[in-house]
Amino acid sequence: MDAKDAIAEGNPVSQEVAKLSGVYSRLAALEMLQFPTGAFDSAGLVGSVSVSVGAGGISASASVSTTGVKRDVPQSQVPTVLFVWGPGRILPVRVTNLSITEKLYDAFLNPTHAEATIGLEVLTLEKLQCVSGPLKEIAKGAYTYSQGLRQALALANLANSADSIIGMLPI
Repeated sequence: MDAKDAIAEGNPVSQEVAKLSGVYSRLAALEMLQFPTGAFDSAGLVGSVSVSVGAGGISASASVSTTGVKRDVPQSQVPTVLFVWGPGRILPVRVTNLSITEKLYDAFLNPTHAEATIGLEVLTLEKLQCVSGPLKEIAKGAYTYSQGLRQALALANLANSADSIIGMLPI
């Protein structure tokens, strides 16, 4: 990521954000994919597009007593992320790891050039059974769509393979 790219795009909002904070806003958005939204104000933007996860996420509901008064710990909501890699690959994923290397900074030490490496785990239909909230059906639909397209393309490849084999036969 490079702040110069956002400045060169021509979008006035993107230009101003890049001038003020470099790529830090983009890095912050990536980092927020790792944090449960219940830990912050869930009425905000991140909270409005998140779902609650049972298995595989942070969802423990517990009771805490520090002064003899028992209080419930609210269940955290882990964001559901849709990874879009073209029109045929839209998959619900969980961020498993994130590594950011900041390379250049502006005068206020805002990163202006950075590299990010992101590890993702595809949430299968079995894992999506534990998801609740507004994105559950969208996540299921995205997974089903991508899986169906993948199967159709694999079948088309079998037809290509059969044609190739027939073409190699000395008939």
